[in-house]
Amino acid sequence: MEEPRENGGSHGQAEVLYAGELEIRPGEGLVLATGRALRLSVREFGLLVAMTRRIGTIVTREELYAAVWGGELRPGDRSVDVYVSKLRTKLEAAMPDRRFIHTHPGFGYRFQPQPSRNFHNLSVVD
Repeated sequence: MEEPRENGGSHGQAEVLYAGELEIRPGEGLVLATGRALRLSVREFGLLVAMTRRIGTIVTREELYAAVWGGELRPGDRSVDVYVSKLRTKLEAAMPDRRFIHTHPGFGYRFQPQPSRNFHNLSVVD
């Protein structure tokens, strides 16, 4: 399991999180995918930071909602699912050979960069 690497946070340096080919700078609201900036909404960025800080661990929808929206998840509220889907789409568009967000039905989401099965199982047709 890959651990998120952190740089900074002390001695006046800004915090930087790394997860595979992603570089996340929470203080700047910046995400770099293989060196290129990704355009994320505030909610998508918050979800990415929250999940990256707990890389390899299943994080519940309630925990994500509290971290990003700052409140308690109401019954029937699908906000987390909608924004996780948007974030997943953007990450996979930027790096189609990687899968980052894994859904665990009834439990939550796990953030862990892994090779995409779809990308590696493509066959070349002559």
